[in-house]
Order: sequence, then structure tokens, then C-alpha cells
Amino acid sequence: MVEQVILISIVTAFLITVVLSPLFIPFLRRLKFGQSIREEGPKSHQKKSGTPTMGGIMILLSIVITTLLITKKFAHLTVETYLLLFVTVGYGLLGFVDDFIKVVMKRNLGLTSKQKLVGQLIIAVIFYTIYQQQHFSTVLHIPGTHISFDLGWGYLFLMVFMLVGGSNAVNLTDGLDGLLSGTAAIAFGAYAVLAWNQQQYDVAIFSVAVVGAVLGFLVFNAHPAKVFMGDTGSLALGGAIATVAMLTKLELLLAIIGGVFVIETLSVIIQVISFKTTGKRVFRMSPLHHHYELIGWSEWRVVVTFWAVGLLFAILGIYIEVWM
Repeated sequence: MVEQVILISIVTAFLITVVLSPLFIPFLRRLKFGQSIREEGPKSHQKKSGTPTMGGIMILLSIVITTLLITKKFAHLTVETYLLLFVTVGYGLLGFVDDFIKVVMKRNLGLTSKQKLVGQLIIAVIFYTIYQQQHFSTVLHIPGTHISFDLGWGYLFLMVFMLVGGSNAVNLTDGLDGLLSGTAAIAFGAYAVLAWNQQQYDVAIFSVAVVGAVLGFLVFNAHPAKVFMGDTGSLALGGAIATVAMLTKLELLLAIIGGVFVIETLSVIIQVISFKTTGKRVFRMSPLHHHYELIGWSEWRVVVTFWAVGLLFAILGIYIEVWM
């Protein structure tokens, strides 16, 4: 029965996105919601200018509709379900505002870093407040060991770090056609397996709904992309996977399962520190996926390689949790 529910969830989310996209993409094009490409980016990306963005709206709709329908039909709408949807939609709305400023108000950087951080913190604090009121566990488990300890109120700092850091890390990964869609599908798929293994079926249903939604989006986002998800999608997915990690109490495992997101973020941090301290760049360009483009890899080769690395990280994460 559970296997059937999981299959129905992923198929439903996939079909919703696939059906919505041909209707929504022309609508975005008519509104002239086209992506602006940074001049300092790879020259090959300039041809992508004007490609409809904010496609994350379709992903969000698919996730919300599928999660509510399937959970209500086959399980129970739990606090965990509502928390997952709250963070996902909350970060999605924040990303939508950022995208709107970029494409409608023609301000390429969108929200300032401070404005975006304030929005992320507000959502994180609301999430923590509900989390505390429901008396959810603040215990932190070390993957692959029997070591765990209660952080108490200190869990707030971990939660803020994961939500803000997770959303930004996933956002940085969204730089090539299909890159984030594929890596997100893999990471959420891994957490779906782990949630299912814990019999947290509500979290598993949400996770596979995300998998189905981003795979449906990938049909139109694969190279050459007909639509981009924008910050509407990337911030939502980042907040969502951090929330899934906390609700399954596999917080630290996110560093492994989301290894691609971590590496992309580290490449930016290393590049900034190196340039500010020595005046030299470690990479041709950061995030890391641009470095490989600039050394001659095709966009498709970079994307497929990162997918493969993401899959290895996901398998490693499942192995550590289930078999170690």
C-alpha cells in the first residue's frame, strides 16, 4: 500500500508540472518575465537572455497540490506536513519577490542580501516557534554512530543555519540548464527513502512529490532550457530539503546527501576569500559549475557529471544511515 502511495505521489506531481508547463511558459513569455544574464558570466550564457523565468511557481503548485491531495487521501495531514509546506511556500514567495524585482523592475540583483536574509530569518524563527510548541526533538544525531546529544534552545541556531544556508546553497547550484532539477530530484529521493525507512510517510510523500515536480520541470528545463525556475524555485527547494532533514532528524546527513550543494557553496567561499586576501582566483569562475564550463566542458557534460556526483553522495548518505 505504501509503495503504491509513493508511486502515485511521484506520478501525480510529475504530470501536474508537465501539464502546467506548456500553459504557463507562454504566459510568462507574454508578461516578458525573461531572465537577465550577468555580463560577467560565461559568454555562452548570453543567448539564454530572455528565457522565461519564475518557473518555480509550477514546481510549488505541483508540490502543494500533490502533497495535500495524496496525504489527505491515503494518510493524515500532520503538523509535519504543514511545516514542510509552510517553509517551502514561504521561501518560494521570498524567491518570487526577488525574481519579480529582477525581471519586472529590471534590477538584476533583485533583493539586497540584507533584505533576503531578513526574510529567511523571519521564516526560520516562525518555523522554530511552531517546532518548539509541538515539542519536537532537539536532539542531534551523528550519522553512522550511536552518538547523539540534546541541543535544547541551541537547536534554534542549527535550524537557522540549515534553513538560510540550505536555501542559499541550493540557489547557488541553479546556474545551468537542468543542473538543480536533477540534483534536487536525487537529494529529495534519498530523503524519501530514509523517511520511508523511518515510517514517516507524510515526509516521504512530500519528498517524492518534490521529486515528481522537479522531474516534470526538467522536461522543459533540460538543455536547451525553455524555462528557468528562478529564485522562486531554488529558494523553496533549499528551504524544503533543510526542513526534511530536520524532521527526519538527519540534519548532519544533509551535508552528504546534499554534497553537490555544499561543494558549490564552498567554491564560492574559497573564491571570495582567496581574491580578497591574495588578489588571485582559485577557480576560473564560481560557483564551481562555471569553472568547468570555462575550461572547455560542454554545459551538458557539466550537468550530467554533477548529477552523477549527486547520486553517489545520495547513495553514500543512505548507506551511512541504513547499513552502518
